[in-house]
Amino acid sequence: MEITPRRRIELVSGRSHPALAKDIADQLGVELGEANLREFANGEIHCRYGKSMRGSDVFIIQTHCGPVNDSIMEHLIMIDAAKRASAKRITAVCPYYGYSRQDRKATGREPITAKLVADMLSVAGADRVVSVDLHSGQIQGFFDVPFDHLTAAPVLVDYLRTQGTEDLVVVAPDAGRVKVAERFSQHLSADLAVVHKRRPRGTANQVEALQVVGDIAGRRCVLIDDMIDTAGTIVAAADLLAERGAAEVWCMATHAVLSDPAVDRLKNSALTKVVVTDTLPIPSDHYFDKLEVLTVAKLISDAIGAVFEDSSVSEIFGGDNLA
Repeated sequence: MEITPRRRIELVSGRSHPALAKDIADQLGVELGEANLREFANGEIHCRYGKSMRGSDVFIIQTHCGPVNDSIMEHLIMIDAAKRASAKRITAVCPYYGYSRQDRKATGREPITAKLVADMLSVAGADRVVSVDLHSGQIQGFFDVPFDHLTAAPVLVDYLRTQGTEDLVVVAPDAGRVKVAERFSQHLSADLAVVHKRRPRGTANQVEALQVVGDIAGRRCVLIDDMIDTAGTIVAAADLLAERGAAEVWCMATHAVLSDPAVDRLKNSALTKVVVTDTLPIPSDHYFDKLEVLTVAKLISDAIGAVFEDSSVSEIFGGDNLA
């Protein structure tokens, strides 16, 4: 007797960003499964799927937003529940990967927490991980399972094209973003500039922008970064660009963490436009006039479709997601 196995996709979401998960499901044309998440009286999280997961290709969507520890723990519990429900393959989809900035030891006696999160996802039962714009590409090497690194660059580049690219200068806010900014400049046929910054030794969330390398006088400058947390780096760079004669200063970032006092800093800065994506939920009280939010739902849904069909994810981005 010969039996042809049926392939079945199941898409489920944690509670950190249900709106994005719903948009991804709509793009794929599938319904979100019910994880039936709840807490016991002492705060412990419980999960029980509403239907059978046996033999399914399960994609569990959870962005690691604040409270970050709760989001990660909920993700791990959902993965464990799917594994114990006999899912055939489990893919952890993390639009924003928690603890990504702790990817190395900068000083003695520090953890490498990005590696710890990778280990926990694997031990919980994830067979594959998908994420968008890691803070550092080396985090992919922390995994012993396949990792698909997506990038929001196509969404951001397309937006810039609609706004016009005349007299545009793409600016890296620090040395770590030069390679990404260079790719943007190549796609847009724009010039590139770099801001040299310094963090005072022994301090956190404090940045000094010291110098600009590149021709920015009288031109529209667009700062490119992976995330905006307290906005110290972006605002310091924007104010320096304005001082050096930039006609207009924008910033674009994938992850809008927007920890206090980011919103006040951005409002009162030299920036005229702040463009981010919806990898993280943005509370209603964090919206302000300069802010524009673009969706990455189609990018993530295309990647999920490629994984499910065992086709190439990198082809979606023309290979630009591999660095």
